[in-house]
Amino acid sequence: INREHLLQSFPGYEVKVAEGTIEENEAKRVNYQLKVLESKKKVEAIPYPFPTNFAGNSVRFTSRQVEAIQSGNNPGLTLIVGPPGTGKTDVAVQIIANLYKTNPGHRTLIITHSNAALNDIFAKVMIRGDVPPRYLLRLGSGERSLQTHVYMDESEEAYSKAGRVAHTLQKRNELLSYVQALSVSLKITKASDNSEYTCESSSYFYLHHVQSRMEIFEEKVKGLKSVEESANILTIFPFSNYFKLSQTETKLLTLKEARDMFAQLRALFEELKEYRPLELLRTQRQRTNYLLTKQAKVIAMTCTHASMIRRQLMDLKFQYDSVVMEEAGQMLEVETFIPLLLQPGDHSQRLKRLVLIGDHNQLPPVVKNRSFQKYSRFDQSMFSRFIRLGVPAIQLNCQGRARPEIANLYRWRYDDLQDLDLAEASTTYDSANAGFVHTFQFIDVPDYQGRGESNPAPYVFQNLGEAEYIVALFQYMVLIGYNPKKISILTTYNGQKNLIQDIIAQRCGSSTPLAGVKPGAISTVDQYQGQQNDIILLSFVRTSSLGFMRDVRRLVVATSRSRLGLYAFGRLSLFDGCHELKNAMNVFHSKPHKLELVIGEHFGSLRQKDESIPDDKSYEVENVETLGSIVHSMLQQQISS
Repeated sequence: INREHLLQSFPGYEVKVAEGTIEENEAKRVNYQLKVLESKKKVEAIPYPFPTNFAGNSVRFTSRQVEAIQSGNNPGLTLIVGPPGTGKTDVAVQIIANLYKTNPGHRTLIITHSNAALNDIFAKVMIRGDVPPRYLLRLGSGERSLQTHVYMDESEEAYSKAGRVAHTLQKRNELLSYVQALSVSLKITKASDNSEYTCESSSYFYLHHVQSRMEIFEEKVKGLKSVEESANILTIFPFSNYFKLSQTETKLLTLKEARDMFAQLRALFEELKEYRPLELLRTQRQRTNYLLTKQAKVIAMTCTHASMIRRQLMDLKFQYDSVVMEEAGQMLEVETFIPLLLQPGDHSQRLKRLVLIGDHNQLPPVVKNRSFQKYSRFDQSMFSRFIRLGVPAIQLNCQGRARPEIANLYRWRYDDLQDLDLAEASTTYDSANAGFVHTFQFIDVPDYQGRGESNPAPYVFQNLGEAEYIVALFQYMVLIGYNPKKISILTTYNGQKNLIQDIIAQRCGSSTPLAGVKPGAISTVDQYQGQQNDIILLSFVRTSSLGFMRDVRRLVVATSRSRLGLYAFGRLSLFDGCHELKNAMNVFHSKPHKLELVIGEHFGSLRQKDESIPDDKSYEVENVETLGSIVHSMLQQQISS
């Protein structure tokens, strides 16, 4: 981002910044061309102007993230361990951008386990703008849920194969209209003529009428006698009519501005040159195959889709140079292998680098057959196997998702996991959660109506007390002004998820004051891995035995989804008796185990999280019935008002 960031990115290295083509200014962003000399612990940097036609990266990478990005750009295998909130996706996007910039002719494959994660990383590549849209391709049915209008101005733009073909043909017509306008401005053709250019004829037009004029212009520039004359191009600029420059503006045109306009024209004809094969290919299938095998430089798909179309890609002699694989810790070994084998054997040497990004401390691949899972270790990912065998890996060590006190719930699972300055100093993280005394709590839920967990069907677990408690708390939060989309409700069992959905449908039905209000998500912990929200309401369900919550990895996922607030509901005595979860429970024990609210406070209050609360404002909720009565009175008050 600037020189200070450059120096911080390479601790222990001698950083030498050469004289570049621009003056570095702390107020402006600067790009650096870097040469890292590992043996000498030295970095040579040359500054150059930051491009104005794309957003670029806005993340201030840490030194460990820079190390991971540098490793991902090198040939060979790179393992990146990313604890929750450490910016795994941003690192992956930067690696993809660097690979395109340094190797424009190379092709990169993006692989993830889920469509949600693939759309997330693909959307971030789109936002940055390092890779032109015509070189991006998203394969698979999940492309339909890729909301391009959220990220880009071109709301109709689709990144599937068919969408790319339609966009390319539309772009071709647009560029040819510019060629026609240029021809009219040079008086080669008349505006009334019906003649239309093609990509082929436009290339001849460029050679005979555009490039020749540029060369004549450069010869005239060499003949200028003084610096003053070269600062004012006068009337020798050949494309004044096309760029709509009046005589007055032409006199003020500098040589640099003229050459920038030449560069725009060259880029226009270069892009048309890439679209020329689409004029020769007539069928939709031929065109989509051409985009897939020739034009696209960054291709994204899930590991499942890769296995489905492998035979088709092999027949097309599909080739690629790099594979960036996120969520590698959630993939079966065979799911990791298949994306590496999508090109014919005679082209297998083209694959130069493999970047595996994941977290072996979170949930492993899902294997429903217990024999395969327990005795064959079928649920071990290739990423976890490499880590277990001691393959060198880079662990990201700064999290910027959660409040530091919430991150303590899972920090103990990682070596030296620190907090970014953003998480330590941001006003959002310093503010209290409106209506709550604490930013996180484990609320002990006793038996409700004489029952704890229930088992209405085989392998279906529900807990009515926890479900009612969570829905009542959700209503309370909405009534004091929280955005319901910023709240997610998680549970450890599908049966409990269905129960909570039913209660939400009743409490927020069409005939209620909260009609149509729904949380951002109602999901299981396993399905929500890789996602996050401001507030998480978590139901542990079990009261007789822990079940699979004894797996520490599931607890890490459950407690690491929130940014600002985590309120977990469960049977305290059951979790206290589990040795595996002792470290996380010790953090929970730092807060009371009965829900504590701040009466009369609404969302948007300026109270700080460490600010003391008067006794008359703090209220301890005894049980779910108490909270239910509070919500009921608030609803009645809203109806009467």
